[in-house]
Amino acid sequence: MYGANRRTAIGKLLTATIAGNSFLLMATAHARSADQQPEPVFAVSTTTVLQADRFTRPLNDTTAASPSVPDSAALYKTTKAPQVALNAAVVKFVADYLKKNTEVLQKVEARSEPVFKIMEPILAKYEIPLELKYLAVVESDLKRTAVSRVGAAGPWQLMPGTARELGLKVSKKSDERKQYYKSTTAAAKYLRDLYNYYGDWLLVIAAYNAGPGTINKAIKRAGSHNFWKLQYFLPAETRGHVKRFISTHYYFEDGGSATTLTKAENLAYEKARANFRALQQSETEVLASASAETIPAKETEAETVLISKQK
Repeated sequence: MYGANRRTAIGKLLTATIAGNSFLLMATAHARSADQQPEPVFAVSTTTVLQADRFTRPLNDTTAASPSVPDSAALYKTTKAPQVALNAAVVKFVADYLKKNTEVLQKVEARSEPVFKIMEPILAKYEIPLELKYLAVVESDLKRTAVSRVGAAGPWQLMPGTARELGLKVSKKSDERKQYYKSTTAAAKYLRDLYNYYGDWLLVIAAYNAGPGTINKAIKRAGSHNFWKLQYFLPAETRGHVKRFISTHYYFEDGGSATTLTKAENLAYEKARANFRALQQSETEVLASASAETIPAKETEAETVLISKQK
């Protein structure tokens, strides 16, 4: 699933930071202060190129466009699809975490494929984003036998009471929390229920760690459902847990997804995607119209030649 020689996420983050072209920096540049909500930017970058030979000519080629394309359609803008931005509040954490933990993550990655093959169909069945499998990496390094100091066990680190509520058998003789298939099924049900309640994946991950009661108190104290605003009313362990998930996601995927964004950020991202699709559609219509305008001219020329020959 993941190549042994793949470029590490930390390398990409540092390279992008130096180059100044990364969406990480776009997000950082828009952070106002520690008391305000840093917002990621979903930019649609544009580059003007000559339409006639867009697939064959370099962008710095200054030769004339093909005369078959009308002047009104000779120039247009191509765009790159909007990218999921990393929130400014977590940029440094992600960079530091990956720098310190890349070796550990590489070891987990090396043995992750058979485990993920078990988890993915189950997550899909319960309509959970497949990227939530990385939560099990954060919880246990995908170790079936992992047991925490407070009694959570298995790859998803379920507490005994929660596991029983989700239908698992937990006893001295048998502990289904340590079975990949059954524990993933239980975790998927729990994640689904949490999302149905919060509608925000970052809050879901926080609640998975600390429990809904703790999250609800933080929401009330912060006066906001935005994780980046209420995080300071959460236990340090829970704040770190969410950020470790985001970091791990970036390691495996070299980018973010809906699961690394707040609800508001997801809405902004979807709006940017809609704008991008609309721009692409408009561009397609312009090109189609330009092509249609060239046909009558060619037909008229051919007809003139034919009449001349007949004479």
